[in-house]
Amino acid sequence: MSFLSVLVFFLCCCYSAGENEPIQTFVIPHSHMDVGWFTTIKESMHAYAGNVYTSVTEELSKDKDRRFIAVEQEFFRLWWDHVATDTHKKQVRQLVKEGRLEFILGGQVMHDEAVTDLDDEILQMTEGHGFLYETFGVRPQFSWHVDPLEPLRPRRKTRNYSLYGEDPPLKEKQQIFTHTMDQFSYCTPSNLPFSNSSGFYWNGVALFPDPPKNGVYPNMSLPVTKETIHAYAKTMVDNIKQRAAWFRTNHVLWPWGCDKQFYNSSVQFNNMDPLMKYINQNSKEFGVTVQYATLSEYFQAIHQSDVVWELRGSEDFLPYSTEPHQAWTGFYASRNVLKGVARRASSQLHAAETLFTRYRISFPDGPVAKNWALEKLRALRWAVSEVQHHDGITGTESPKVADMYVQHLTQGMMGVDELLAALFLLPHSLETPGILSSHYHKKGVHHALEQHVIVYNPLAWNITTIINVTVAFPNAAVLDDDGQLVPAQIQRSAQSNVTYDLFIVVDLGGLQHRKYLVKLSEEKCSARSECGRTGSYELMFDQDTNLLHSITHLQDKRRVMMTQDFWEYQANGDVKAGPISDSYIFSANGSAVRSYRAVEMEIIPGKIVTEIRQYFYRDEGDKDYTYSIITRVPECFGSRLQCHRLEQRYWVGPLHLNTEVVLRTSSSLKNNRTLHTDDNGYQMMKRTYREFITNTVARNYFPCDRAHGASSQANGQLEVMLHRRLWNNLPWNLGYNLTLNDSSVVRPALWTNPRSHGMRRNPDDFSPVRSVVLPPNLHLLSFSVPGWNYSPNHAVHLGHIKSGKDLHSEPDYDRVLLRIMHLFEEGEDPELSKPVTINLKDVLQGIGEVKGLEERSLTGTWDITTLRRWTWKTEDNLESNSTMCPSGGDGAFNVTISPKEIRTFFVHFASKNF
Repeated sequence: MSFLSVLVFFLCCCYSAGENEPIQTFVIPHSHMDVGWFTTIKESMHAYAGNVYTSVTEELSKDKDRRFIAVEQEFFRLWWDHVATDTHKKQVRQLVKEGRLEFILGGQVMHDEAVTDLDDEILQMTEGHGFLYETFGVRPQFSWHVDPLEPLRPRRKTRNYSLYGEDPPLKEKQQIFTHTMDQFSYCTPSNLPFSNSSGFYWNGVALFPDPPKNGVYPNMSLPVTKETIHAYAKTMVDNIKQRAAWFRTNHVLWPWGCDKQFYNSSVQFNNMDPLMKYINQNSKEFGVTVQYATLSEYFQAIHQSDVVWELRGSEDFLPYSTEPHQAWTGFYASRNVLKGVARRASSQLHAAETLFTRYRISFPDGPVAKNWALEKLRALRWAVSEVQHHDGITGTESPKVADMYVQHLTQGMMGVDELLAALFLLPHSLETPGILSSHYHKKGVHHALEQHVIVYNPLAWNITTIINVTVAFPNAAVLDDDGQLVPAQIQRSAQSNVTYDLFIVVDLGGLQHRKYLVKLSEEKCSARSECGRTGSYELMFDQDTNLLHSITHLQDKRRVMMTQDFWEYQANGDVKAGPISDSYIFSANGSAVRSYRAVEMEIIPGKIVTEIRQYFYRDEGDKDYTYSIITRVPECFGSRLQCHRLEQRYWVGPLHLNTEVVLRTSSSLKNNRTLHTDDNGYQMMKRTYREFITNTVARNYFPCDRAHGASSQANGQLEVMLHRRLWNNLPWNLGYNLTLNDSSVVRPALWTNPRSHGMRRNPDDFSPVRSVVLPPNLHLLSFSVPGWNYSPNHAVHLGHIKSGKDLHSEPDYDRVLLRIMHLFEEGEDPELSKPVTINLKDVLQGIGEVKGLEERSLTGTWDITTLRRWTWKTEDNLESNSTMCPSGGDGAFNVTISPKEIRTFFVHFASKNF
């Protein structure tokens, strides 16, 4: 969608183009194609997206000067697999080889930057990059993030280039040079001063649901003819010079295209070719030269310029405001149901990836068919990737597109559920019984009221935690695989009259699973399970209001006065009455007001968890509550149970129309209205409250994980926006069905005060597999079998491609992709922020014998030892200091990981014969 554009960030430089030098203009043909938004992916493919690549391929093949950049790989892959003919594929391979068709960004989608999670951003990039490298042997080196819902803040004094460097100690290893689009965005200006017709979009406007049968789209721009060519040239040159004023090199990026363009590219190029030729023939008069270009050709010209760049530190520019009343902070909480489904799908995918990888290494000839398993994983990878689109997980799409995302995610999760069941339940070999074929089942025992529970820990840490299982029995006993009772608690569900919540304390090592049997029992809990428990927190509630009053941490005796309740901002829906809120924009129509009149509370004490249930009623006479808070306070079992975390689950909705509901937590803490929120679950950012002339409330909201909007509007106060329901009469929103009339109920959860895991017994004592344990400051970000089939040697892989070998038919099941991330930032903790050295052979010995290790780039397509980043002239003259894996002997498996660093490897395990 074409609201704004950004290629991120800004820079000042010490260079100024000579007045007599012509402006060198790089005309970059492109089509911005939203993977979703107001039409589904299927509708977009049928109406125009499929035509884009067919048409562009044919037209580029006719003229060596023409160029095109392809961005969203989901559309290209759908075209490649289902539309492209053999002739088209041959043409594409030649165009890619010549560098005239260039893949930019290379991810499945152009992902959002505010409400996505780092894992999912990496996933969707890896999926796209793997396809491109396997198919064409190309590896995108340049990005094209022109339409995320983040800021465009042009700065005329500093100009729109940036060289950004990560904080120490990574420094130059994460330097990135960026170009920020100017005020004209990523689209070609359509206004013609010499005509009432539009210009530069000659192929017309896309039609839904079907393209015109004759190929002629309506509303086509004024053609370039002998009569119009000079006026067209002057219009284009004037715009180029306006753009040039924003930059201090003599190079101008002129994006030619916009949303849904180039589906009839013969008309586009046949108008643009003579226009560009005319400008070049009169370049002295115009002071401008023009050429078709790809993004790499533009950046190469910038890189070769004699400029010294100022290096800037890492930062972001949230929140974004286009106008005084248009703060783009509403989408942090739009369609929270979709956001929740996307997060759950991502978590399930991570668990399934690690489990299947472990299975493949241990049982390469096991009964779970590898092709079937990879198919299930790839379906969920695709679904999780596509929803990261900047009009997907943002919640800014039409209802039918939101339904499409949920459907794809749900179908993918169902398929992975089947895979998980097969991995757990099928026997691994003829000699190994199935996981449930144990001494649970004895002759003569009735099994009608039994429920089997398998718990898997996809993290590379030993954990003790509490899981919640829904059961239909009022009484239950839980046994482990040795037939011993485990600590458990059962109680009536807070949200159902016919089910019960069963809480079970589980001990799991990294990448381990355990199996439990739940059965109806009149037995009392054993004395052993009752002993040694203590609390971590004391929560006090006001008996008059039934609201939280204070929290005391029992270990360090800290007490914080605190209250929590629900408030709502009432939004305007009439554009004639003032600023509106919509799926993108939050425009507070006054201060928030309490959104309830009465509160009920009940306390459910338990030996595992004590639940405090608060029910908030909109009006005192209401029978049904509109909001609830279920606070779960865990008990501690000696040093075993990690109990330093409070969990809160919320019920919010359905809302009244044009309301935006926040959970407001007010405390005695003195934070000066400053808070810290995460950037994509990766880096914590300090958010300082700022006063504005207008719309101060909305312009002090920031994204936080899951995603929600978060703000500190008063000292000691935290607001978290949980849900929104909006309608307005803005023609744009009505025309594309983008109003947010969301009548759903959302059930998000938040944790407070997470701490490191407690010490406990050796998990290998009870698990059928050995644990995989990383230091507490390192995280197992990825452990998967990607399946992409390409040689790690680039020259060899290019040889395979040149030979025409079909690599897609032979997935590689033996290559394991491993990513490890340092969780801490430099200076965040005296010990945990230090670099960590581990031996990967030792770490992974519980899975198998590591025979080979290759360090790769983040998406796996580059051998890190052959990766040569561009160096930029800076005032600091930084030099490379990358840490590589040494070669030879066991030392080859020693890896040092610095704060916030992510290191990626291909791991090869010794084969096992059964």
